[in-house]
Amino acid sequence: MGTVKIGINYCHHYEGLPKPEYQTAGAAGFDLLAAIDHDRELKPGDFQLMPTGIKIELPFGYEGQVRPRSGLALKHGITVLNSPGTIDSDYRGEIQVILINFSKNIFLVTRGMRIAQLVVSEITKVELAETLSLHETERNSGGFGHTGW
Repeated sequence: MGTVKIGINYCHHYEGLPKPEYQTAGAAGFDLLAAIDHDRELKPGDFQLMPTGIKIELPFGYEGQVRPRSGLALKHGITVLNSPGTIDSDYRGEIQVILINFSKNIFLVTRGMRIAQLVVSEITKVELAETLSLHETERNSGGFGHTGW
């Protein structure tokens, strides 16, 4: 496992919150916190854009993936709506997270709450080559549920 250094800037509304860090040595991502100035209610079925108060500078050839936290999903039905959200290497704005409440209960997002995680991954660019046909496979065009439930 390699290490890549990325630049980080903190927005004024991040002040007083702990620096992002990996929670364990084997963690794939580090937590993103809710950098909000007041508690926000997420009603059942509602979604909101939550600021994280950080901006990052990813090197060319890398992306950031905003992913849900499994504990929020399991215990509260809260997840990231456009999961995974992609942060491109040329984006320099504040990272924000679209949270949605799939539960039947109101969920309170509080300042500093761990709302998502960010995984940084190397990407591969592909070159698309138009062809008249594609090689056949055992699966071929079988789609959703074609191998059974």
